[in-house]
Amino acid sequence: MLVELLLLVAAALFTKFIIDKGYKNENYFKERGVKYSEPYYFVGNSGNIFTRQKSILKWLCDAYSSFPNERVCGTFEFRSPLLVIRDPELIKCLMIKEFDHFVNRRNIFVDENDPAICKSLFLLRGNDWRDMRATLSPAFTGSKMRLMFELISECSNQMVAFVNKETKEKGIQTYEMKDFCSRMSNDIIATCAFGIQVNSLKEQKNEFYLNGKNLTNLAQLSRIAKLVFMMSFPKICNALKVRAFPQRLISYFRSAILDAMQYREKNNVIRPDMIHLLMEAKKGRLTHQTSDKEIDSAGFATVEESQIGKQEGKKDLSDDDILAQCLIFFFAGFETVSTALSFLCYEMAVNPEIQERLFDEVLETNELLGQKAINYDTLQKMKYLDMVVSESLRKWTPLPFLDRVCTKEYVLDCGEGLKYSFKKGDVFVIFTGALHYDPQYFPDPEKFDPERFSDENKDKIIPGTYLPFGIGPRNCVGSRFALMEVKAFLFYLILNFKIEPNEKTQIPLKLTTNSAMASEKGIWVQLTPRSKE
Repeated sequence: MLVELLLLVAAALFTKFIIDKGYKNENYFKERGVKYSEPYYFVGNSGNIFTRQKSILKWLCDAYSSFPNERVCGTFEFRSPLLVIRDPELIKCLMIKEFDHFVNRRNIFVDENDPAICKSLFLLRGNDWRDMRATLSPAFTGSKMRLMFELISECSNQMVAFVNKETKEKGIQTYEMKDFCSRMSNDIIATCAFGIQVNSLKEQKNEFYLNGKNLTNLAQLSRIAKLVFMMSFPKICNALKVRAFPQRLISYFRSAILDAMQYREKNNVIRPDMIHLLMEAKKGRLTHQTSDKEIDSAGFATVEESQIGKQEGKKDLSDDDILAQCLIFFFAGFETVSTALSFLCYEMAVNPEIQERLFDEVLETNELLGQKAINYDTLQKMKYLDMVVSESLRKWTPLPFLDRVCTKEYVLDCGEGLKYSFKKGDVFVIFTGALHYDPQYFPDPEKFDPERFSDENKDKIIPGTYLPFGIGPRNCVGSRFALMEVKAFLFYLILNFKIEPNEKTQIPLKLTTNSAMASEKGIWVQLTPRSKE
C-alpha cells in the first residue's frame, strides 16, 4: 500500500511539475507580438546548452542573430520567457533611464538557506542593494586602488620569480594559462580581500586555493544539476533547505574573515585591503572623497559610479554582510578575472606583432620609471595596454550576458507600433557577448584588433554596444580593481617573458560547452624569459 501511495505521489508531482511546465508559456511571445524562436518541450530554447552541444557564447550569438532586424526578440530558458534586448538605445533606456523599474537581478538562491551568497551586492534587491552599493562604492575608488596596488605588485613579482626559477631549473616551461591565472588571481584576492598571503604557483595544493577552486567550480555536473533543480523548483528547494554551496566551504571562509577581523581589532593592525575597508564601513568611516585624480578613468572599459553609489551607505554591517561581500569579491576575482587574463595570454601568443608593440610600451614605461616600481597612476597612462585589454574584453567577455527583473510595471516602446508590457517579475536579458560580435558595431569581430580602441577610433563605438562591466547604476562596482589587476599582471608578464604558442596551443581556440567561458583544450602557452633572447 505504501509503495502504491508513493507511486501516486510521484505521478502527481511528475504531472504537475514536468508535464505542466513542459507546455508553460507556450504562446507567451506570440500573444505579445514579439518574434521568438520556437521552444522545445520543457527545455525551451536552452536544450543545446543543457545537452552541451553549443558553447554559451555560440548559443547567445545564434539566438541574438536569429532576428537581425528586430530591436527585441523572445527566447525561453527552459519554460521561462526572456525578452532579449538587441537595440543599444533600448538597452540604455532600460538599464539607465528606467532603472527604477528594473533594479534587481534574478536570484535562484533562498536568503535563509544561502545568506552568505544572497547578502552579496551582486544578488541583493531593492533598498538593501542601494544601501550596500553606497556602502561599498567608496572601497573601489581610484584612491583606494592606489593603496591596494602594492599588494598586487607583490603577487606579480612572486609570479615572475616562480617562472624564472622554473626556467632555470627545468628549462623553458609551457603553462595552461587558465590554471596559471587562477592561481595568480587567487593570491591577489587572498591578499586584497582576506588579508592572507599565499603563493599558489609555488604551493600548488595550499588550502585557500583548493577551497576557493572548489567553491567557484560551477562546471561540476552535480553542481549544475543542483542549480537547474533550484531554478526549476524553487519552492521545493526552499522547503528542503537546499544549499547551493557546501557549508564546509562557507565555514572555512567565514573563519578566515572573522579571525582576521578579530586579530586586527585586538592588535590595532591596519592593512590596505578589503577587510580593512569593510571594517571601516562597519564603523561608518568609509565615504566618497572626490578629487581631480578620482575623476581620471582607469581605462576605456571603466564604468562610472552613479549617484546611488555616492549616497550615505549602510552603517550596521553584520558579519554575514561582510562575509558575503568578500565571497562575491572572490567569485569575481577568481573566475572572471582569471578568465580574462587567460584569453589575453592566448591573444598575445597568436598575435606576436601586437605583443611586441605592447612590449615596446611596457619597456619604455619601465625605463622612464628608472629604479622605481610601476604604480597605479603610471599604469593608467599606458594607452596601448588599455587598447589591448579593452579589445580582449570585447572578444572574450567573461560574463557574456546581463539580466534584470521588472520590479514595477512598465511599457516599453519597441518602435514600429510594438509596445511590450512588463509585469512585475518579468525578465529581460542583454547578450553582451553577442553584441560584441555584431559586425554592425564591431566590423570583422573575430579579429583581435586593439585599434578599435585607439584615440582615433574609440569615439566611433556606439554607447550601449560595449558592456564588459555592465551599464547603468547596477554596473560592476569592481571594474577599477579588475582592470588594475589585469593590467598589472600583463605588464609584469610582458616585461619579463615572451608569450609564445607551441604544439600544445589550440589555434584557433575553441570554446568548451561545459562552462560559460572556457577553452575546449585549455590555453597552453610557452613563457620564454626575455633575458634569454
